[in-house]
Amino acid sequence: MAKLAEQVEHYKEMVEYMEKVVGAVGEGEELTVEDRNLLSITYKNVIVALHVSWRIVSFIKQKEGRRNHNHVVAIRDYRARIESKIDSIYGGILRLLDAHLILVAAAIDSKVFYLKMKGDYYRYLAEFKIGSERNLRPT
Repeated sequence: MAKLAEQVEHYKEMVEYMEKVVGAVGEGEELTVEDRNLLSITYKNVIVALHVSWRIVSFIKQKEGRRNHNHVVAIRDYRARIESKIDSIYGGILRLLDAHLILVAAAIDSKVFYLKMKGDYYRYLAEFKIGSERNLRPT
């Protein structure tokens, strides 16, 4: 189902399906290489889409700040909702990695894959936080 959701670009549904796949992994079991890759693609797609939305809204906020200060508050609130979604997605994948996948990974390549994902997502989160703070300065 996650592959189908990917084909129709329903990335939030992909996340839900992959969370179920991860939750179904029993003790002594691991995700297949295909499922690991799909998990990575799932979160990448949803995060990229939200980052694009955030950049567009930030650009509009800067543009409106120069012309119409009244719209800036509404735009700032909307951007805050996007930021909250981004934080939630990052938190979700980091929890999956810490609470499930890294713990049950017996194969070295699986453990390395998950630890790399974890490091990458912390780096992306740090870059996003720095970028969002940079754009929080008054215009």
